[in-house]
Amino acid sequence: MPEILTAPLPHHRNFFQILRSYYQLTKPRIILLLLITTAASMWVAAHGEVDPLRLLVTLLGGALAAAAANTINCFYDRDIDAIMERTAHRPLPSGRIQPRDALLFAGLLAAISFSLLSLFANLLSALLAMSGIVFYVAIYTHLLKRHHVQNIVIGGAAGAIPPLVGWAAVTGELSWAAWLFFVIIFLWTPPHFWALALMIREEYAKVEVPMLPVVVGETETSRQIFLYTLILIPISLGLAYPLQVSGTVYAAIALILGGLFIKKAWALLQAPADLQLARSLFKYSIFYLMLLCAGMTIDSLPITHHVTTLLASQLEHLVSLAQL
Repeated sequence: MPEILTAPLPHHRNFFQILRSYYQLTKPRIILLLLITTAASMWVAAHGEVDPLRLLVTLLGGALAAAAANTINCFYDRDIDAIMERTAHRPLPSGRIQPRDALLFAGLLAAISFSLLSLFANLLSALLAMSGIVFYVAIYTHLLKRHHVQNIVIGGAAGAIPPLVGWAAVTGELSWAAWLFFVIIFLWTPPHFWALALMIREEYAKVEVPMLPVVVGETETSRQIFLYTLILIPISLGLAYPLQVSGTVYAAIALILGGLFIKKAWALLQAPADLQLARSLFKYSIFYLMLLCAGMTIDSLPITHHVTTLLASQLEHLVSLAQL
């Protein structure tokens, strides 16, 4: 465990600034993407007809669980965050929040999350949310991040748990489709994060965090990004076939998005040192996951099924007329 920092706490001018510091502690931009995967999973599991209250409670509970995990991560990493330019402004390394207060805040968030999910969804979804906190903090942050080059690969499982939470909240169980959604996020994480790691490789090197670009260099990292992307795309189509929980609309969207992902990963492979290409891939990976989840949601709607069935019957009719 890193040594507790004793930097003096700067004075907050008003209560709003205090709230803002605690809000920043939760890394809200990361949470948004996790909630998108949770919501998409719920829509697919409910066949496009999600109970609004269950959706709201599950997203709130998931957000609080992710916020708790991110807060503990900030507590644990406050020593290296103070050194890295990208993170030095965060509430803990800047001294705006005391470490003890951050831990109390995380505990409160986790307790509320568990209570909400267990009372208004089900116990399985609550336990899954808590397992995400434990995995992110104990496995990724404590055991892997500073010690193993495959940190983000194994640790990426924590970020793949929200779809399981969403699926469990709707069905009370975990089907093959739920686990496939888990695998999609698991495979998406390395290309996404390694693209960022390429951009800030020197900062990770400065604090001796063995991210892949630091250990094996840009060329091998770009090759790994491309390989993971190649595996991700066919796996993402598994929701349409063989599992058939999604249809042709999702399959078409997944193919188009996947083709662009491969194109960007290939471009980076040809010029591994080009940070602009790494930045482009990183940004696209975010849009990819958002749009993929949007595709799942749209595909799950009853009106989509009605339209696609109607179009298919019309096409079949036209084919039969052409054969006369």
